[in-house]
Amino acid sequence: MNLKLDITPDLVAAMAAEVKAGEKAVTAAMREAGTGLKSSWRRQVTGAGLGRRLANSIRNQTFPRAGESLDAAALVWSKAPVIVGAHDTGPLIRSKDGFYLAIPTGAAGRGLRGRRITPGEWERRRGLRLRFVYRRRGPSLLVADSARINKRGQAVASRSKTGRNQVTAPIFLLVPQVKLPKRLDLARDADRALDSVPGLIVANWVEAR
Repeated sequence: MNLKLDITPDLVAAMAAEVKAGEKAVTAAMREAGTGLKSSWRRQVTGAGLGRRLANSIRNQTFPRAGESLDAAALVWSKAPVIVGAHDTGPLIRSKDGFYLAIPTGAAGRGLRGRRITPGEWERRRGLRLRFVYRRRGPSLLVADSARINKRGQAVASRSKTGRNQVTAPIFLLVPQVKLPKRLDLARDADRALDSVPGLIVANWVEAR
């Protein structure tokens, strides 16, 4: 018995077209999966009350940047990985120098550009010295004497010569460590995006054909 295999130009063209369809399908699927995961992570961040600005730090990119490939991939990341990662893992935070973490109260106000203010910055900006108050139960304190509370609820230097309306205001709570609550579950959405890829490839391949 003799077998003869004849590869005609039409078959070669058909195979090339199928490969091209596959490249389009895989690239489109990865683009959809990456975009979907970015949107899911952004919704998680805003849903956890962490703000639109942090949510917008979530970005995505499909590779190759130009053209199509059967090896296409999608990368989703945050431009603020330390902050997002901390809310995703809920770590135990300790002071770097082994002493206390200073947690500002409402009377402390905010630092430059809305950042959390530090004791040193607070003293420089308010012109008041902070006094350490040790407590056996509950967190110790850094307080400001001869202060007054303004209309925004923040402690500022009092100009009263009679002592009227002067208070001793707690400015910082001092704790040895803080357990940050886990507010995100990024792996959950990443697993869902990964599971969706085969179906997206099939759907896009059918469309491409």
